[in-house]
Amino acid sequence: MSIAVVILNWNGRKLLEKFLPSVIEYSEHASIYVVDNASEDDSVSFLKQHYPMVKIIQHQTNGGFAKGYNDALDQIDSELFCLLNNDVEVTSNWLDPIIALLNNEPETVIVQPKILDHKQKDHFEYAGAAGGFIDKYGFPFCRGRIFNTIEKDCEQFDDIASIFWASGACLFIRKNTYHQLNGFDEAFFAHMEEIDLCWRAFNLGLQIKYVGQSKVYHVGGATLSETNPKKTYLNFRNSLYMLTKNVRSKKLFTTLFVKLVLDGIAGITFLFQGKPMHSFAVLKSHVSFYRRLPILLRQRNTVPNNRNYFQTKSIVWSYYITKNKTFKSL
Repeated sequence: MSIAVVILNWNGRKLLEKFLPSVIEYSEHASIYVVDNASEDDSVSFLKQHYPMVKIIQHQTNGGFAKGYNDALDQIDSELFCLLNNDVEVTSNWLDPIIALLNNEPETVIVQPKILDHKQKDHFEYAGAAGGFIDKYGFPFCRGRIFNTIEKDCEQFDDIASIFWASGACLFIRKNTYHQLNGFDEAFFAHMEEIDLCWRAFNLGLQIKYVGQSKVYHVGGATLSETNPKKTYLNFRNSLYMLTKNVRSKKLFTTLFVKLVLDGIAGITFLFQGKPMHSFAVLKSHVSFYRRLPILLRQRNTVPNNRNYFQTKSIVWSYYITKNKTFKSL
C-alpha cells in the first residue's frame, strides 16, 4: 500500500526543524510532503536547503486546515494519506501496525494512532488521545481525555478499537474514502473539521479505528493556543455547524436548543472568569451559525443519519454532575 505523509505548515519553520527529522527517519517507505499554507517565515527555503527529499506543495493563500489539505491532496497520488501536524514527533514502527490493519480490514477507512503529550510523555494528549467520541450535544471527548482531565498512559488503551472520530493531529485515511466524502468541509476553516469528516464516514457505515501499537507525541496548540479567542470562536461555531449537518432529523431541534443554552452558560462563565473576549467569541460564533443555517440545512439532504453516534448521552452531566472523569468510568 503506497502512503503519503502530508504535513500542513503555516509559519512553522522551528517546528519543522524539530519534528521533521523523526518523520524522515521512521517513514522509510512513505512519500513525505510538506504543504505550506502561505507562510511568511522561511519555512520553504529551510526545507529546500536542508530536506531536498521532501516534496513541497505551496499555497498562495492560507485557506486554513480544511482547504489547505483539500487543495494539496488533490495533487497527491497515494493509496493512503497520513495527515500529520507539524508539531508531532513520530516513533519507530509507527506506520507498520496501521498499514497492516488497513490491509486486513478493507471496511476500515480511517485510523488514528495513540497520541501522547510531547511535554509529558507518559500522559495522553488533549487532541485525540486514544480515539475520539462525542455526546448527543456535540461535545467531543476521548479515551484518555475528558474535557481538561488527561489520563496517564498506563497501557489501558494498548488495543485496537472502533472509535467515532480520529484526531486531525495524526489521521490516516484511504484516498478513495477522502474523495468519496469530498474531503473536509472548507467552511470550518480549522477545528472540528476532522470530526465532521469522520461523522460523514460513520453515517455511510464505514469503520474508524484506533491502533494503540502505533505511537506519536503531539505538542498541541502550536499554531493557535487555547488562550486565543479565535480558537474559542472556531470551536463553538464549528460544533454548531457539525451538529446541524449530521444529527438525525427528529432530534435536531432539541439537540441544537440544548447546545445553544449550554453555549450561553459557557459565555457567561467566561465573563465571570474575566475573559470577555472569549464571551464575545461565543456570541460571534452564534451569529455566524445563524447566517449559515440555510446552507447547513441544505447540506443535510445528502446525509442518511442512520446510526447512533454517542458513547454517553451527556458528557457534561457525566463529568460535572456524576463526577465521571475517565473514559472507563462512563
